[in-house]
Amino acid sequence: MKHFLRMLIQVCLYFYCTFLWRCLKFVMRKLTGRCELQRICYNTKPGASRTMKIETSLRGSKSKLLQTSVSVHLDAIEKTIEDIMELKKINPDINPQLGISLQACLLQIVGYRNLIADVEKLRREPYDSDNPQHEEMLLKLWKFLKPDTPLASRISKQWCEIGFQGDDPKTDFRGMGLLGLYNLQYFAERDTPAAQQVLSDSLHPKCSKFSKAEWEQKRMDKAIGYSFAIVGINITDLAYNLLVSGALKTHFYNIAPEAPTLSHFQQTFCYLMHEFHKFWIEEDPMDIMEFNRVREKFRKRIVKQLQNPDMALCPHFAASEGLINI
Repeated sequence: MKHFLRMLIQVCLYFYCTFLWRCLKFVMRKLTGRCELQRICYNTKPGASRTMKIETSLRGSKSKLLQTSVSVHLDAIEKTIEDIMELKKINPDINPQLGISLQACLLQIVGYRNLIADVEKLRREPYDSDNPQHEEMLLKLWKFLKPDTPLASRISKQWCEIGFQGDDPKTDFRGMGLLGLYNLQYFAERDTPAAQQVLSDSLHPKCSKFSKAEWEQKRMDKAIGYSFAIVGINITDLAYNLLVSGALKTHFYNIAPEAPTLSHFQQTFCYLMHEFHKFWIEEDPMDIMEFNRVREKFRKRIVKQLQNPDMALCPHFAASEGLINI
């Protein structure tokens, strides 16, 4: 009986709030002469604040046209905006800025959905050692990280030097598929000095705080490092989950003036990799068994940052030179 009453109360509250919200929207339109989409675009600054409000308004609309507008093809956005303006009886000649603002928001909303699909496709594609493209990317990763050290053979213990677990890295990509390799290779190629420094520091992270002479003088205990490549795949998993959960909307809506792309995701990975490395050194774990604790603490910090609607994780990061704030 209590369960039934609780459900009844929840249903009543839902219908009450929905009805109240509809009434409020009706009253606001009568008072201002503007629909909700106009009020959002004119009263909210560009970026995540505006785009997320537009997205919520469209998804919550009783109009089928508005509901489906967030999932149209990128090429259909212009026509969709024309249909929305006609539905809302808004003259585009009198309100030219509204169409421009709606287009920017829809490009971001639809682009984010498409980005999830692109990332998911890479994550589901397994590494294939018989695929020349896969092999080329893997060998490039070694070349960028260890340019002065030739790789003796494709199957080699040397892979452990950049943080893989065994003789053949392909076994380490099972969790994230090609996505892990794409991210690692992107970081190593696009921001080579930083990637090489992170790799070096990951072997002895405490060394990065001191010069070689200071390190030897202090005679500190062996630093607790981590496996660069394995951590890169793990941070790829973190970035993937932030993307799929929608947490990265704040970041992408603030830094991508139009549709966010795979490059934006990879640049974000570079930033997360760099920041996790600094965070690991700050946390100064007792041993590698603390990795999951440190990673979870790092994840919570990133999620908290992304709750700020003005947050852009890496607008000035070296690997993100192509990013532009709206």
